[in-house]
Amino acid sequence: MQFGRYYEEFEVGAVYRHWPGKTVTEYDDHLFCLLTMNHHPLHLDAHYAETASQFRRNVVVGNYIYSLLLGMSVPDVSGKAIANLEIESLRHVAPTFHGDTIYGETTVLDKRESASKPDRGVVAVETRGYNQDGTLVCVFRRKVMVPKREYAAAAVPDGVDPERPSFPEPR
Repeated sequence: MQFGRYYEEFEVGAVYRHWPGKTVTEYDDHLFCLLTMNHHPLHLDAHYAETASQFRRNVVVGNYIYSLLLGMSVPDVSGKAIANLEIESLRHVAPTFHGDTIYGETTVLDKRESASKPDRGVVAVETRGYNQDGTLVCVFRRKVMVPKREYAAAAVPDGVDPERPSFPEPR
């Protein structure tokens, strides 16, 4: 299975559909909120959400949806990344609720070779997240520094493939 891409493998305009999707549970939302110390009752308190919000139910915290989509994109986009350089923009377009399933796709917007290091390049992408109804819920743009194939070839000691490390022999 491919995990990430080298610079040469990215084509401007290519669209990668990330699989599988993820159904967001109440537990996922509450755990993320508690881990990140976001205690807003819109996310954690069902009674509050039912009586004091326009949606009449809990809304999944947006940064969880962003994080989920970022993670979904790793095997297709940044699995070989040298560095994540920038999150250029992030928009939460529509709310996500407990029980929604999120699907993601990423479009390659641009790519350029590094000006200072010839063994790598910078790829700009836009990732979009949709719920099970096809409603756009989140969109963000980022730039990732990825190696060229020559970088990987130079980094391989004694013919060991860094993507398929060997494991010690059992004793």
